[in-house]
Amino acid sequence: MKTILIKFLIYAVGSLLLLNGLFYFQQARMVFFPLRTLDQTPREWGLDFEDVHLETSDGARLHGWFIPAGGEHPRGTLLFLHGNAGNISHRGDSVRIFHRLGLDILIIDYRGYGQSSGSPSEEGLYTDARTAWHYLTVQRNIPAHQITLFGRSLGGVVATRLASEVRPARLIVESSFSSARDMARSMMPWLSHLLVMRFDFDAARYIRDVQVPVLILHSPQDEIIPFALGQRLYQQARQPKTFVRLHGVHNYGFILSQPAYQRALQAFLDSDSGKPSS
Repeated sequence: MKTILIKFLIYAVGSLLLLNGLFYFQQARMVFFPLRTLDQTPREWGLDFEDVHLETSDGARLHGWFIPAGGEHPRGTLLFLHGNAGNISHRGDSVRIFHRLGLDILIIDYRGYGQSSGSPSEEGLYTDARTAWHYLTVQRNIPAHQITLFGRSLGGVVATRLASEVRPARLIVESSFSSARDMARSMMPWLSHLLVMRFDFDAARYIRDVQVPVLILHSPQDEIIPFALGQRLYQQARQPKTFVRLHGVHNYGFILSQPAYQRALQAFLDSDSGKPSS
């Protein structure tokens, strides 16, 4: 009996190690879904733009677009950090909304996405966001207090990490999550406790250090990132903070929630007090 138990334990431990090994090396493919081909440019969206090429501290070369608001007095600048799939050419609907709100926009592709070099990684994405921030504040000489950080989905974690290190005007996080571990628990409630996580993406920890007004938007119908994880992220944020419920699935909630979505953004951008409005 003792021999059988020992064999069973050896088999169980070996299976767990094998499972962890396979899961560990597959995690990048489960997190990042970059596309290289740019399907459109802002010209197809009816917008002027400048091609931007940035070099990171670790040698990656990033591509992005700077899209001016038009007019003599833009209301500020938006650093747009997109989600884990596609590239900047797939963000036209969202970019047009922020353009209507009178913002200059810098949208970048992370390393490994679009025309940016390299391969995506967690620390790489954080470095890419810092590089974009440096470009705006140093090369374009835009004051930090005039820059709003926006991140959707995985980009919400990246924007939150950046906002915990610098001091922008405000932070907007849409359809994002509290941490990679929380996402794993929501997808694999029992198995997640036994797996080694390659990525942290711990937005709930980063947001505690954010000292500017925060707007979090999420839909209860989000089929990819549970609504509860957006709520958890909101709970960890400092005041002043605002939570807005969207309607619709993950990739289209901001569209299906119009015109209330744009009104919520405008109210947040206009607010000096940062007090919650909903």
